[in-house]
Amino acid sequence: MSGPASSIDRADNPESVDPLDASVNAAIEACDGDPRATVRALILANAFLEEELERTRAMLSRGYVRGRAGRSRGAP
Repeated sequence: MSGPASSIDRADNPESVDPLDASVNAAIEACDGDPRATVRALILANAFLEEELERTRAMLSRGYVRGRAGRSRGAP
C-alpha cells in the first residue's frame, strides 16, 4: 500500500523521524509513557510561559512609559 509512512514506520527508522515527532516522543518518555501526564505537563508549562510573558510585557510597558527602557538607573 503506497502512501505516507505512518508514525509507527518512522519510529522504526530514527533517520526519518522529524524534529516535531522526536520532541513529542521525548515529552511522552519524560512522563513515563503516560499521555495524560504528558498533556497535563505541557498545559502547566504553557501556563507558566504565558504568565512569564505577561510579567515581561507589564515590565516593558512601565519602562517605556517612564522613558527608562534600555537605560540603567544611573544614566541621564
